[in-house]
Amino acid sequence: MSLINNSSNPVITELYQLVYTSCITSTGLSGASTLNDIAKISTKNNKADDITGVLCYGNGYFFQCIEGSEQALTNLKNRLLLDDRHKYLQILEFSEIDKRRFTGWSMRSIILERWMTTDPKVKALMPFKPYSWSNEQGRQFLDVLQGYYEEQEDMGKVHIDDQPVKYNALGLTLSKVMGQHQAFFLIQSVLGALIVLTLLWFMLS
Repeated sequence: MSLINNSSNPVITELYQLVYTSCITSTGLSGASTLNDIAKISTKNNKADDITGVLCYGNGYFFQCIEGSEQALTNLKNRLLLDDRHKYLQILEFSEIDKRRFTGWSMRSIILERWMTTDPKVKALMPFKPYSWSNEQGRQFLDVLQGYYEEQEDMGKVHIDDQPVKYNALGLTLSKVMGQHQAFFLIQSVLGALIVLTLLWFMLS
């Protein structure tokens, strides 16, 4: 149950969670700080709608869990479908829950690469492709996120409006790809240079 605050007429509603994944678009990649921009607007709107949750970005994909009344989450889902910063929204779960996982976060945004890749439970789900997860794998990842939340809470670091350092999603993605495929890019560069030299040799001979 969730209590909707109203001084004259308090109303108790059923509590739901919406879990979904989606893929970032070129519009989202081109933003100077897409994840932060989303969190900034979401924090304001979610406070008004009594919604809590977490948004995780990694490998070009979003994974989000949001909690609130069924109507509030339905309205939010409809807005998400119109957001051009992501596409291929796939709902993993929309169900009633007994209590919130992320009570202190109106919307916390997390970059996967910054802290989770050493967690053995997360490693088992790599590469990060949440659209291919089973329901059990999705819940397993949610448990990891909840564990992180509880650690922050125990250390007194749960602050709703705290957001990660601003970053460029395109730069983050490219740097990760370059890091993983340096040999491939090096070979391609050498082959390209050889082709250019060969063409020049034929033109001059």
